[in-house]
Amino acid sequence: MSGSPDLWTRWGEFGKFNSHGMKGGEALILELNRIVYSSGIASPITTKRGLNARLRYLDSPAGRAALKDQGVTARTIRSWMRGKSTPTPANRERIDSAYWGRRRENLIRSGWLKRHLDNNGRGRRMEIYPVDQTHVPTERARPNLQQRTITVRYIWGDLVDAWATHDAHTIDEIWDDVISDLDSDYNAYAHVSSVGIGA
Repeated sequence: MSGSPDLWTRWGEFGKFNSHGMKGGEALILELNRIVYSSGIASPITTKRGLNARLRYLDSPAGRAALKDQGVTARTIRSWMRGKSTPTPANRERIDSAYWGRRRENLIRSGWLKRHLDNNGRGRRMEIYPVDQTHVPTERARPNLQQRTITVRYIWGDLVDAWATHDAHTIDEIWDDVISDLDSDYNAYAHVSSVGIGA
């Protein structure tokens, strides 16, 4: 994942003394993925209910195209949709992948994800978990790294656009903007264990 030019230099050689974590932009990507997955069909693909719900969601030209992109033939799709055959475990994985791909696209296209995160201009609360310094020698550890909580506004539209196009560079720059709202030690949060968005 490419980074904004000064993220690496401000932290130094990240991981040199056994700190564990990831770039803040990567943590943002993972958290957006979590929000999308937690907003979808809860029943697993391995259950009849979960399978049928996914097939109903994919019962459209775009959904069938997503299944074809996963390598499923039109004949097989018709058979599933009519209830004449049951997908194999491998095909259930293809159905699940097609479902989540379509769900992601629909949440982006409809604007739901941007509106949800923007929260009518109020933004969302974000929890920032610092890198794990458990294995860092005491003399090399950054002192007083704590979980931080801030309310984040105004970035959500740009963040979702960058996430939608897999623009890691822009996401890194957005993360830089987020942590600049912390105190003078904000550069200590260029890398984190994770972030949580209250959404």
